[in-house]
Amino acid sequence: MKPQAANPPYKLPPPLFDARCKACWFTLCLIALVVASFVSLDLQWAQFFSLDAARSMGRFVGEFFPPDLSAPFLRKVATGTLETLAMSALGTILAAVAGLLLALPASRLHAADPAYARAPTRLLLNALRSIPELVWAALLLISAGLGPLAGTLALALHTTGVLGRLFAEAMENAPPGPGAALRTQGVGNVRVVLFATLPQVLPQLMSYTLYRWENNIRAAAVLGVVGAGGLGQLLAFHMGLFHMGKTATILGAMLLLVALVDAASLGARRWMTR
Repeated sequence: MKPQAANPPYKLPPPLFDARCKACWFTLCLIALVVASFVSLDLQWAQFFSLDAARSMGRFVGEFFPPDLSAPFLRKVATGTLETLAMSALGTILAAVAGLLLALPASRLHAADPAYARAPTRLLLNALRSIPELVWAALLLISAGLGPLAGTLALALHTTGVLGRLFAEAMENAPPGPGAALRTQGVGNVRVVLFATLPQVLPQLMSYTLYRWENNIRAAAVLGVVGAGGLGQLLAFHMGLFHMGKTATILGAMLLLVALVDAASLGARRWMTR
């Protein structure tokens, strides 16, 4: 019988860098890209952290106080807040419906599914989400004109691309057992999706939709800068006229709206995943 050592042998820690380690090479390339970014960009760090810059920022922030809390202006801000909320909610609902309709041809529902429309549909979804909401709004202003319609459609188009891709991935990763059991009984694809696939992924789809609604609240507040209505349009107007007190009130309304929607969405997502 081979005698055991008094102390168990311990392996030496792996080397910090190994030529065969793919993650090490990836990390090195990433660090090189970051360093190249700092070198290539003309970043005036000394000027940014200088005492003059701090004084200028202090004077600028001081101009926001006191905020304008007059009753007529608060009514205008409340109207803009409701408009922003409506834009984000309607844009998200339209995107969820369109994303679900596009997710069906964009996913392979079972191993034998030829999924002929999968590649072109995913290409369409990629095109929709590759264009930011602000660019969509600027393009739609030509046809829809100034106001919340352009902002709502911009949110819907961009979010359709995002939700459609997420919905398609969720459907493809759904457990195949229930669907296979229905197909062996001769059930068609439409009823398989309705009674097997969707019930399994519905909580995940709702969670994705609520999360995108949170993002769309922030986006809707910015879209008004190009004339798409809501708080953003008020912000662009009063900042352009250097009404800093009114600007402070609008920014406060934006922060409050985003915080309330984030809390409501988080609570709804936790309730659905219990």
